[in-house]
Amino acid sequence: MSKELEEDLIELLSPSEMADADRLAIAEAMTAGQLLERAGRAVADAASRWPFNTPVLVLCGTGLNGGDGFVAARVLRERGYRVRLGTIGLVSSLGGEVAYAAEQWGGPIEDAFTLALPKEGIVIDALLGAGLSRDITGPLAGLIERVNASGLHVLSVDLPSGIDGSDGRIRGVAIRAQETVTFFRRKPGHLLLPGKVRCGELHVADIGIGDSVLETIRPKTFANQLPLWREHFPRLTPEGHKYARGHLVVLSAGIEGTGAARLAARAGLRAGAGLVTVASPSDALAIHAVALEAIMVRRCDGLEGLAAMLEDRRRNAFVIGPALAPDEETRSRVEMVLASRRAAVIDAGALSAFGLERIRFIAALRAGRGQTVLTPHEGEFERVFDEIAGRLVSKLERARAAAEATGAVVLLKGADTVIAAPDGRAAINANAPPTLATAGAGDVLSGLIGGLLAQAMPAFEAACAGVWLHGEAANRFGAGLTADDLPGQVPGALAGLSAPGP
Repeated sequence: MSKELEEDLIELLSPSEMADADRLAIAEAMTAGQLLERAGRAVADAASRWPFNTPVLVLCGTGLNGGDGFVAARVLRERGYRVRLGTIGLVSSLGGEVAYAAEQWGGPIEDAFTLALPKEGIVIDALLGAGLSRDITGPLAGLIERVNASGLHVLSVDLPSGIDGSDGRIRGVAIRAQETVTFFRRKPGHLLLPGKVRCGELHVADIGIGDSVLETIRPKTFANQLPLWREHFPRLTPEGHKYARGHLVVLSAGIEGTGAARLAARAGLRAGAGLVTVASPSDALAIHAVALEAIMVRRCDGLEGLAAMLEDRRRNAFVIGPALAPDEETRSRVEMVLASRRAAVIDAGALSAFGLERIRFIAALRAGRGQTVLTPHEGEFERVFDEIAGRLVSKLERARAAAEATGAVVLLKGADTVIAAPDGRAAINANAPPTLATAGAGDVLSGLIGGLLAQAMPAFEAACAGVWLHGEAANRFGAGLTADDLPGQVPGALAGLSAPGP
């Protein structure tokens, strides 16, 4: 399947949802044996990029994942590869289609726990499936550690054995694969850390399951790719003007914390907001006025200054938090913005301010009923949502639980950022490079989202688009990135997204 086609496969299926997809496909169009045969052939096709006569060791479990391995072994042998096969269970314990696949293989079957690993060639990991529900210990853990230490190229079937398909966790130990072949759709564990890095290069194989099964499954987890939010992205029109594109306000800290507000403001303007204002305390006013040109600067001292800013309804979106102190004044500012029902991005100090006032925070969020996006990193999330963080292991489920509790979109940042909506939808981002781990990058992200909210983009889609643009801008710049490089890369990232409408 081409990379272009894979980018349209935005639905992510949990292991149980993938089992439903298999069941529905069998009910509609094929037998279980045909499905197994197609999956195994897809694995063999991936391995066939290696030269003929390459030694191949196939390690099979006793479930359907192992059945894929038996089929792949047979097909590769027919194509001229030198294939050995080992299993972690008795052949007599195999049942159904897996037993038939083992019979069709017809060659020697070794004990996977005692066999000698080859000195060259590839290993096909068909030991365990995506639905792993317990930690791996004992001889199987030892086998996985031997494979990882061998230096051999590993091709995993569906997911590297030991990775939980629902959340990307390592269950005890896990295979470190150089490439992985999965079927029909990716799983959350392919995109969430540490599973993401254990998969290596990921291939999505078409094994004949029709997209119609998604109408029954109705998945709510997605990869954060263009098809998820492109139709909601703001479009320029010939009759448009700057006031129609919204007015973003970024609240600035005092004289020692002005840079964060400017980063957010510049990003908001680049994201397309028609006007952007930095609301500055008096002691920082001159600094902003000298540093900013297309962005306006307005005096905003204390709660009275913010109240005056809120009187103009055209100021329809706010970014509040970058460099602000986590104190009572910040809490009150957040409550004022939420009560005004403006679109808002709440970040950094504005989140930490509610670390001991989470009930108050949740009440303000739910009463505001605005288009609100919270952007915590892991530390901020634990401070504000400690009960959720302590109860749930999965990053995906933690973000979902916080979104449900607050009624806001929750963007849990990291190399595998998760964006969750109160209605249960969630997206996992995959385009963020390591260079984004730099001071101020989060302020730019808040500004991007704020600029999209100002243009009336729905909160979930705005958060997803902002995260994607953030990653794309960083990828365009490359090594040596600092946060102030990011806004200048946004026009390139926007190319093709904001072309004028008809």
